[in-house]
Amino acid sequence: MGIVGMLVIAKWSWNLIRTSGAVLLDMTTGDGIASEIAHRLEAGRDDRVSDLHVWRVGPGHCAAVVSLVSEQPEPPASYKSRLVGIPGLSHVTVEVECCPGDHRAA
Repeated sequence: MGIVGMLVIAKWSWNLIRTSGAVLLDMTTGDGIASEIAHRLEAGRDDRVSDLHVWRVGPGHCAAVVSLVSEQPEPPASYKSRLVGIPGLSHVTVEVECCPGDHRAA
């Protein structure tokens, strides 16, 4: 029974190390949420995502911090409304900078 107990505790410990390590190292989620955020925010005229960070804040909940550049920026609330309905996205911070010129990637 001691060996069985040791194996159960070892398996539990390994899973705990793996999941807590992912949170502590700010590993990105593998469910494509970052690409969905970028796609929705760049759907505007000349809006471009310059910086995007997504991390897990709890089971099934993610937070995002987004920096955008635009020649004619809208209020941050307008960009946040584009992200409504993304499953698991619970907290969003949007920063918008006015930057004249072409923002498309070369």
